[in-house]
Amino acid sequence: MSSFNPCVTCGACCASFRVSFYWAEGDDAPQGFVPHQLTEQVNSFYRCMQGTNNSAPRCTALQGEIGAAVGCSIYANRPTPCREFDANVDGSNPRCDQARARWGLGPLIPVQEVA
Repeated sequence: MSSFNPCVTCGACCASFRVSFYWAEGDDAPQGFVPHQLTEQVNSFYRCMQGTNNSAPRCTALQGEIGAAVGCSIYANRPTPCREFDANVDGSNPRCDQARARWGLGPLIPVQEVA
């Protein structure tokens, strides 16, 4: 059995919010993992993903068409905010629905197990 992941057809969060994280997550720091060339400095302590610090944000690592089929080109090395951002399938993340609404997508419904 596997669960359908609604994020692979959405991507709205990647094109709605600034993705800021502690600078040391960049791969130019010891133990860092986020490709630093895809980031920009916010201040002395924080970086953000390129493209997300704009009035119309879209992460440079996002590939595909929002609401149709998307993927993250650095999924295994994505920053902490991306790892912690869950799809709102259980009511625990209203920011997911906010991002989806920005792109004309309806709220998510609970995930069903697929045989």
